[in-house]
Amino acid sequence: MLPKIILIACLAICLESQAQIDPAKIDIIRDKYGVPHIFGKTDPEVAYGLAWAHAEDDFETIQQSLMAGKAMLAQYQGKKGASIDYIVHLLRIPELVEERYESDLAPDFKKLLEGYSAGINAYAAKHPKEVLLKKIFPVTPKDMVQYSVLQLCVLSGADKALAAIFGGTVPLLENYKTQGSNAFAFNSNKTSDGQVYLNINAHQPLEGPVAFYEAHLSSEEGWNILGANFPGAPSILHGVNENLGWAHTVNDPDKLDVYQLEINPANKNEYKFDGKWETLEEKVAPLKVKIAGLKINIKKKAYWSKYGPTIITDRGTFSIRMPAQMDIRGLEQWYRFNKAKNFTEFKAALNMKAIPGYNIVYADKYDTVYYISNGRIPIRDKNYNWKATLPGNTSGTLWNQLHPIEALPQVLQPKSGFVYNTNHSPFHSTEGPENPKVTDITMGYETLENNRSKRFEEMLKPMNKVNYEDFKRIKFSRQFPSNFYFPYNIDTLFMLDETKHIDIADLITNLKSWDKIANAESVGAGTFFMITHTVYDNRALYLKQKTITQNQAVEILRAAKTKMLTNFNRTNLQLGDIQKLVRGNIVLPLPGLPDVLAPMYSIPYKDGMYKGNQGDAYIELVRFTKDGPIIESLNVYGASARKNSPHYTDQMDMYVKQQTKTMTLNKATVYQQAVKKYNPL
Repeated sequence: MLPKIILIACLAICLESQAQIDPAKIDIIRDKYGVPHIFGKTDPEVAYGLAWAHAEDDFETIQQSLMAGKAMLAQYQGKKGASIDYIVHLLRIPELVEERYESDLAPDFKKLLEGYSAGINAYAAKHPKEVLLKKIFPVTPKDMVQYSVLQLCVLSGADKALAAIFGGTVPLLENYKTQGSNAFAFNSNKTSDGQVYLNINAHQPLEGPVAFYEAHLSSEEGWNILGANFPGAPSILHGVNENLGWAHTVNDPDKLDVYQLEINPANKNEYKFDGKWETLEEKVAPLKVKIAGLKINIKKKAYWSKYGPTIITDRGTFSIRMPAQMDIRGLEQWYRFNKAKNFTEFKAALNMKAIPGYNIVYADKYDTVYYISNGRIPIRDKNYNWKATLPGNTSGTLWNQLHPIEALPQVLQPKSGFVYNTNHSPFHSTEGPENPKVTDITMGYETLENNRSKRFEEMLKPMNKVNYEDFKRIKFSRQFPSNFYFPYNIDTLFMLDETKHIDIADLITNLKSWDKIANAESVGAGTFFMITHTVYDNRALYLKQKTITQNQAVEILRAAKTKMLTNFNRTNLQLGDIQKLVRGNIVLPLPGLPDVLAPMYSIPYKDGMYKGNQGDAYIELVRFTKDGPIIESLNVYGASARKNSPHYTDQMDMYVKQQTKTMTLNKATVYQQAVKKYNPL
């Protein structure tokens, strides 16, 4: 139970907000799948309703996300959260937000943040027993922005850089970063019915702070969108409105630089910059860590140079610099995407240059398709090697300008009629000469291909025109391309002679007879699954070698067979025997393998089995027609993370069968089909 003074504070905030927002005028409509459709007169009212509805479904994750942004996670998680809290202080995120909140964010967006904050505070006040950490309430708009900046810094590789500098003692924050995804769009040049198709397909962790939550947001101020967001976000992060839609996939240009400072031998707090000794700025990061039930105050120093956050180690003194840490408007840019009515307005929002990464695949009802490998990419001096640690003693490496949006890899309305991305090279985002060209190597864009990009290309190549069933067949494909495109060559595994290796002849036969389709009923896929998990244990060696030798292939199959016999007492295992979709008391055979178009990645579960933890997650398929968008969607588990909710597991069977549900932006239809209607009171 919240202490009385905190409860009163929360209520006071709520009452103040209700002077502007009347929850009785906000409708939350739950459809038969439990997805919230939120209606209000104003955008802030809808944001209030979104906060309330999302809290009903996953208040725990929202709170932990906000704790991270407020640098209070260690008070709840203990040492596990301390690294995140320290990073927030090291990157000076609270100072950045405090300095720029009033000047940089537009008034209407600040009202949206206020509406969401009021909604989450109202929920906390109404449900005090669900509050995990009393001191995080009341939540403020600045808290929300702090968390978004932290997330975008992690997206830019801040945790990875710090882990390398600290020698691995800082954990990678995998739970707070997005992972993969597919996206593609076809216009009338490529579709047989002349409609525009858009595939929004996130490959995310299935649960946690970057697992997608589906919602429909609709106001009388021109906001009407269906899609998904992350816990703590006040708008949709990718989805479709009445006119247009967009999808994100993760990209990997060079978003962060590491510098080694030249330290004064006579004073470890001084570094040389353009021939002069400068003094490192020093602050104390106040950390409060829960240890054995007690809150222990810990003070850890955080340094700053002209380059940015600075770390002193036994190996030297290093600074990091990244554009993600220099802007607080990421959430606002997503809100502008939500409200865009056409490509011109969407492009104007894109020109904010506030979101530091992500590929964007866009489509609209006006027959427009567009792709961009978006990012806040510095303009760098080409005389330096930006892939390496940089000299931190010169203004020559201290960039301050960003490339304009026009300089980034992009394709608009290609003659081919399609654009796509599967986390592969942005310079292969359509067909033929209209693909983007490398213009500046200091941007550091990836140039790799993967199994998904090659399978997409392979499936699309023979199709002059694509119908909607073709479109869905591509999206839901679980088959590898004819030739594998892993980071190292695995072909040797399929070239062994079973007559020369009698002890593993059964596994060799399973592989050779496999059609490369990751169906749950497939024995070949089951064998390949066991092999990939064995390979993963020695991936660093195979990456270095670039291939798997014949002797290594034999040992890999032997190790996989030992695991099969130890845990299952047989080797003719179907993929679904080993890999499961698990939530609550539901355990289903789970298809999918890493890097197929409908992928799945798994972690150990029990009794030798694995459970899916990341892969084909939120799916939204859109057809833009003259009568408006036709929408299908699917979420991996269901609309709610509450164990007692009927929607905790009700999409799981649909998920493994690749079935979708029909969704709509039409208000009248939503009300007509409503299973539950209520106000956030």
